[in-house]
Amino acid sequence: MEKQNKVLLLGIWASPYTKRVELALKLKGVSYEYVEEDMFNKSPLVFKYNPIHQRLPILVHKGNPIVESLVIIEYIDETWKNGPPILPADPYKKSRLRFWATFIHQSQLFETMVKVLKSDGEDQEKDINKMLETIKVLEEGVKDIFPDDNNVGYLDFVICSVFSFHVAMEEVLGIKMVDSEKTPLLHSWVTKLNHLALVKETMAPNHKLVEVLKVVRQKALKAASAT
Repeated sequence: MEKQNKVLLLGIWASPYTKRVELALKLKGVSYEYVEEDMFNKSPLVFKYNPIHQRLPILVHKGNPIVESLVIIEYIDETWKNGPPILPADPYKKSRLRFWATFIHQSQLFETMVKVLKSDGEDQEKDINKMLETIKVLEEGVKDIFPDDNNVGYLDFVICSVFSFHVAMEEVLGIKMVDSEKTPLLHSWVTKLNHLALVKETMAPNHKLVEVLKVVRQKALKAASAT
């Protein structure tokens, strides 16, 4: 029975999508086995459990794979009822959190951050403008749902996982992404989340992120100059 109920998480340590799932599992107190994957040399398990997209993270529970981070988080919330709720019971409140989580996902905010990291000159300027415009829309849109208590859940995990990179990005590029003056709400939100014990023990250390981001940027610029 223990083997049948085993929880397996396949992911990448620097991925915000993996980290938001880890936050959900830890909040619920779910014991799981973590398997670190190589983005450029994925194991056969990835192709076995997610043959359509071959994307990470993948949660395997009772032998069944669940894919896409937002879907996984909702599965965790609905499967393990004993821990704190990740999504509110109220349908309207739930729908609003889902909307903004989907907005962050569909606007490809994290992917745009990666583009900023890999680009230079005019291309980088365009990517920066797109990134800052998306952040501005988010800042305005979530004003009336900014959490005013100590509960943490669905949208917090999405915000935290994406913006956990902002300090490292700012250190590598010198670009302010989350500003206490221009985006005070997001700045307060991210600062609050980063001080939570759950977040501190889950998110990747900033110095490791800085190292990785520097390597990614150097490789991208070198490849661009060679073409």
